[in-house]
Amino acid sequence: MSERPSTRNCTGKEFSILAAMLISLVLVLLRPMLWIILVFCYAFFTKDLVRKKTAFGTGLGLLLLFTNPALSTWALQAYEAEPVTLGPMQTFQTGILPGGLVSYSEKDNTGHFNNVADRFIQTALLYKGGKINNIIVAAGSSHMTEAAYSEASFIKANLVKLGIPAANIFTDTTSRNTVQNAARAKHKAGLPVSPYPCQFLSRGSGSNFFEDYLIPSSGALASWENLIKEVVSMAAYQVMGKL
Repeated sequence: MSERPSTRNCTGKEFSILAAMLISLVLVLLRPMLWIILVFCYAFFTKDLVRKKTAFGTGLGLLLLFTNPALSTWALQAYEAEPVTLGPMQTFQTGILPGGLVSYSEKDNTGHFNNVADRFIQTALLYKGGKINNIIVAAGSSHMTEAAYSEASFIKANLVKLGIPAANIFTDTTSRNTVQNAARAKHKAGLPVSPYPCQFLSRGSGSNFFEDYLIPSSGALASWENLIKEVVSMAAYQVMGKL
């Protein structure tokens, strides 16, 4: 008698990993630069002159659209939350610091602060200013391996270097993305949270009309990629009921 193959349900951890991988794939496919390159490649290889002209014009239009600094600034300002100013007597028991602000280097097997490290700075300032009494660092690693680098440990060590007592810093090293960071931190805190926006990517309109509105910028393209990543990720996790 042949044995029936064993079956098992996908665990919550495995589902989270698969979902994160799927979302990462979707984000790669939605990168504006990828589509611009594909359109130009089609324009180069197609034999049809009408399609070649149309594709080239489309590629040029997309390139000008996504590299326009004014458009990227307007889009970011429409999405970003308003800055929060705490009152003189307004304090909180705990501040939650999500991860994503440290990049791992395989070369020296350590972490380095990246371009979103303002989260770290603002958290330290809130503690030093007496606005929060404790810090929860909710940051694991986006790597899918179990032996991945612990971002939370790196952040805690640097907070301690700034003179913040280690006893007042709590870490979650199991989260692998921003959504898990938020969910686990809220679970640890067990209390309602008040958002404190930081790391604003948009910039105010300057006095140089040509630079701010007309001259293409690679930074604008990067801003669009960051915005698309944020919107798609949040939408995906809302659909899955993770938020």
